[in-house]
Amino acid sequence: MRKFFEYNWQIRDEWFDWCKQITTEQLNKKRIGGVGSILYTLFHITEVEYSWVRGIQGKEDIVFKFSDYDTLEKVKLLSDELRNEITNFLKTEFYTLKDEFVSVPWDKDKYKKDEILKHIIAHEIHHIGQLSVWSRELKLAPVQANFIGRQFNFI
Repeated sequence: MRKFFEYNWQIRDEWFDWCKQITTEQLNKKRIGGVGSILYTLFHITEVEYSWVRGIQGKEDIVFKFSDYDTLEKVKLLSDELRNEITNFLKTEFYTLKDEFVSVPWDKDKYKKDEILKHIIAHEIHHIGQLSVWSRELKLAPVQANFIGRQFNFI
């Protein structure tokens, strides 16, 4: 599963680079479907990943406000900062998860930790698909999302 986290992070970084070719107005334009704009989508996948990982660890949720991260540079810095903490978690606690149940403050149900990790991965892949659709609406090629052929060295 670590490889899928690495895959998502590579793709996310490529989207951050992709975003440099469009205007701030295009980054923030409210779009049909998804969670809103291209920039907010990148913020959303970053903060959701972090919240779920903290939930798995039994840590308090930290809520980030988009208004504090309203530029591409700020969202990228947040992504990098939170990724460091998540990487440490995946290196040290990853194999102790499996079938243990956990509850999180924003949901009444309990979930297996392993199930949450899979949800985190699928959640980002879902939103990356939305970014791809929006890129084509802008008449730009999306980030290539193939898993095959990538090199993984983060973790």
